[in-house]
Amino acid sequence: MQVTLGRRGDYAVRAMVDLARHHGEGRRKAREIAEAMDIPQRYLTQILAELVRRGLLAAVAGPDGGYSFTRTPGDVSLLEVVEAAEGPIAIDRCVLRGGPCDWERICPLHPAWSRAQGALVRELAATSFAELAAADAALAAGYFDSPAAGHSEPTERRGRR
Repeated sequence: MQVTLGRRGDYAVRAMVDLARHHGEGRRKAREIAEAMDIPQRYLTQILAELVRRGLLAAVAGPDGGYSFTRTPGDVSLLEVVEAAEGPIAIDRCVLRGGPCDWERICPLHPAWSRAQGALVRELAATSFAELAAADAALAAGYFDSPAAGHSEPTERRGRR
């Protein structure tokens, strides 16, 4: 089983990481974010508009315009951005039957799946974009120790996987 983001969520998170990395340097243009994070600019502007509507970003038009956080990156959670882009994280289909859960005859997997979902939501809520930006900077510099890889090596950060 894989837990992954859809394209909107992926692009929203990448854009917010870029904005967090440049926080305090002034507003960022959509084209700068798109280029740095390898996101199609036309699609990115739609995603950024949604993040503005949700109050996570501020947008200013004009030559000195661009996008910036409405709060500090440390006060914006990964959960907020994922849910802004993809909707609420919620069990809406029975894991075993594929349809809506029947609350009168709950499936045997539902309690464990609900606890797992709760843990995921708590972890996303506890992760800020300041943390993600710091990890991204450490990856780029080769100082991030990846528990999965067992070592650290410089990684070009262009939003590519």
